[in-house]
Amino acid sequence: MPLAPLLPLFHRLNREHFEGVLAPDGVSLVSVRWSDGRLRRTAGMYRFGRRPDGTALSEIVLSRPLLEPLPLEATASTLCHEMIHAWIHRVLQVEEVHGPHFRARMAAINAAQSGFQVSVRHRFPVPAQAPRWLARCPGCGLVAPYRRRVKGVACRFCCDRFHGGRWSARYQLVFESAAA
Repeated sequence: MPLAPLLPLFHRLNREHFEGVLAPDGVSLVSVRWSDGRLRRTAGMYRFGRRPDGTALSEIVLSRPLLEPLPLEATASTLCHEMIHAWIHRVLQVEEVHGPHFRARMAAINAAQSGFQVSVRHRFPVPAQAPRWLARCPGCGLVAPYRRRVKGVACRFCCDRFHGGRWSARYQLVFESAAA
């Protein structure tokens, strides 16, 4: 399914569920865009802070790879979820992730319409990624897959069993390329 333009959907959801406060006088408090293809593990995110040049950053980014094959309802649900985060941060000026303000707004949106459901966690299919690294314990030989190398990690089983639960360099995992 082709990707829907996000700005018209954003403005419609803003009017219907946020009383227009995320774009007062038609000027959006937050930018909205599709990811460049790198956002592959989560359907969307709300980011805020400062850009390297010092200007304010407040944006919603939706995952092109995850949402493109799904129906428009998945995009609307994800965008609305991220808009709640933006509303809490920009309008209420509260620091909260999925707390009482988020849950109350989510419940109100879900009760007001039946086109999609906003949830705290989405259940969209995430393509499995093969591990890039295999970590092997020199003590017990246990092998665990990792997506990236992690410095200083040791085998929990061996540290618990032979070292009283304390970290030990003796059981530090050795990383090998999974392709080898």
